[in-house]
Amino acid sequence: MDTSSRASDWASDRIEAALNRALGRCETQATPPALRAAMRHAVFPGGGRLRPNLCLSVAAACGVGSELDAQADIGAAIELLHCASLVHDDLPCFDDAALRRGRPSVHAAYGEELAVLAGDGLIVLAFELVASARISPALVPPLIRCIARGVGAGGGLVAGQAWESEQSVGLRTYHKAKTGALFEAGAHAGALLAGSAPSRAQSWGAFGARLGEAYQVADDLRDTLDDTASLGKPVGQDMAHDRPNACMTLGIEGALERLRALLDQAVEAMPACPQPERVVSWVEDFGARLYPRAVRVHQPSANGTVVADLRA
Repeated sequence: MDTSSRASDWASDRIEAALNRALGRCETQATPPALRAAMRHAVFPGGGRLRPNLCLSVAAACGVGSELDAQADIGAAIELLHCASLVHDDLPCFDDAALRRGRPSVHAAYGEELAVLAGDGLIVLAFELVASARISPALVPPLIRCIARGVGAGGGLVAGQAWESEQSVGLRTYHKAKTGALFEAGAHAGALLAGSAPSRAQSWGAFGARLGEAYQVADDLRDTLDDTASLGKPVGQDMAHDRPNACMTLGIEGALERLRALLDQAVEAMPACPQPERVVSWVEDFGARLYPRAVRVHQPSANGTVVADLRA
C-alpha cells in the first residue's frame, strides 16, 4: 500500500471515530431514544465522507497545525451538516425519496416528524462540535464563520435548496450553492486548521468550490444515466421535480466536458503548499469515483497520466 493510501485510510478511520464520538453526545437519557436512533441512521453507515476527507487532506498538505483528533472533529462537523442536508432533501416536501445510500431514508424509517428533528439535531450538534474541539480558541470564530457560510442562506447549502423553489435559476448558481459551498468550506477549514493565515486559507476555497461543482455535475449525470440499484437512491429526480440539471442544460457530452473542466480548474486553483501530493492524490481518487456507471472514460491525473479506467 502506498503512502497516499495509508494516509487516506488513516483520515477515514479518524473521521468515523470522530462521528461516533459526536453522536455519543446524544446518547443520554436527555435525548429521546427514537431521535437518537434517527440521527444515527442518518450518519451511519456513511457514504464517501468526501467533505471531511477533503478537510483533513488540505490540513495535511498545508502543515501540522491543530491536534489530529481535533482536525477530525472539525471534519466530522462538516459531515454532520452534509448528513442533515440529505435527511431534509429526502423529505416529502422536497424529493419525497424513500431510499438513501441503498436503504430507507430517515423519514421512511422513522417518520417525517423525527426526520425533521434529526436533521435539526445534526445541524446543532455540528456547531457544538466546532465550539468544543480541542483547538486554539482563536480558531473557533473563523471556523464557525467558514462552515456557516457553507451551509447558510447567503449562498450556502440552504440557499441551494431554496433555489429549487424559485421560478428560475442559473445552473452554476444552483450548483455553487447546493454542493460547491460545503466543499469550499471543507477546504478552507482544513487550511485554517493547519495554521494558514486567513487570507491564505481563503484561497483554498476556490479549489474546494470547483470540486463541489464537479461533484454536482457528476450527480446530475448519475441522476440521468444510472439506476436506483447502483446509485442507492431514486434516479430521475431532477426531471421529476423540474430542477436544474447539467445534462438537461448542456447535454450529456456537454456535462461530461463540464465535469472534466471543473476538475482541471480545481487542480489549477490549488495554492502552493508544503505537501501538495496529499491533496493531488485525494483529487485523483475523487475524480475516479465521479463518473456514472454508464460512462467509461479515462480520467487524467493532475500530471497528465491516466489514473484509472473508471466504472462502466
